[in-house]
Formats: sequence, C-alpha cells, structure tokens
Amino acid sequence: MTIAVYPGTFDPLTKGHLDIIERAAALFDELVIGVLFNSAKTPLFSVEERVKMLEKATAGIPNIRVLPFGGLAVDFAHSCGAKVIVRGLRLITDFEYELQMAQTNRKLAPDVDTTFLYTSLQYSYLSSTTVKEVAAFGGDISEFVPAFVEEAIRQKLREQQR
Repeated sequence: MTIAVYPGTFDPLTKGHLDIIERAAALFDELVIGVLFNSAKTPLFSVEERVKMLEKATAGIPNIRVLPFGGLAVDFAHSCGAKVIVRGLRLITDFEYELQMAQTNRKLAPDVDTTFLYTSLQYSYLSSTTVKEVAAFGGDISEFVPAFVEEAIRQKLREQQR
C-alpha cells in the first residue's frame, strides 16, 4: 500500500489545490493532506478551520485523510507511514523552489521521494495569496475557490473590518 502526503498551508483552499488532491488520490492508495501550522505566517484561517474546509471539500474521496501538522514535511511523512510527498507546480519559479525543497527532503529522509504534479492549465495562475488579495478588494473569487470557501473568506474579511 502506497501512502503519500500532500503538505501545505491551504490558506485558503483553492480549486488548484483540489485539482492536485483529486489527481494524487487517484495515483496512491492513500493520500494524507497535511495542513501546516507555521508560526512565521499569519493565516486568514486557523489550522482547525483549514482542516474542516479540506475535509468538507474531499468528503467524496474515500482514500483521503486530513491532518494538521507542524515541522518538517519529511517528519510528517514518516509519522503517516508515507513514502511520497506530493507537490503541485504551477510555474517555472515554483519548480526552482520545489526542486530545492525536494533535494533537501531527500537528504533528510532518503526513504521519502517527492512527486510533482503540474496544476491543470486553468489553475496555473492561481495562488492562495492571489485569492486573498482579490477578495480583500471585493473582487469575484467564485472561479478560484469552492462556494463554501468563498463564503468563509467573505465572512473572515467582514470580521476583520469590524
């Protein structure tokens, strides 16, 4: 049984993330989505909120688990019994960064490989940062995120304005 992990911040979850999740779930026996807690970042959503969003968005995919984690992706992979880390690539700039991370992870944990999946063309420009920026200026993000995520973003932004 091949277990893979797909670690990320997912703040917020986008349709680009879901594209990678659905395709990775079809490739591996089990896909564990790791929702990163990073104290160096100030996310829009808490780890718990991001986990719930991912659970809701992936409820129809039977071989997925969603777990919070902190620390190194390779340590998370080991804790899940995974031999593969899945990473999504959008642009060439992603590749340079992700290749460096994959090589570092390989040095730290030679038993864990990294698999890259290119995001489908319709999501190649999309990032969580872009979604937050467009939403903050009142733009339409309905093509970027699931409807329930859009509503959660709008609610968070309303709360921040109070």
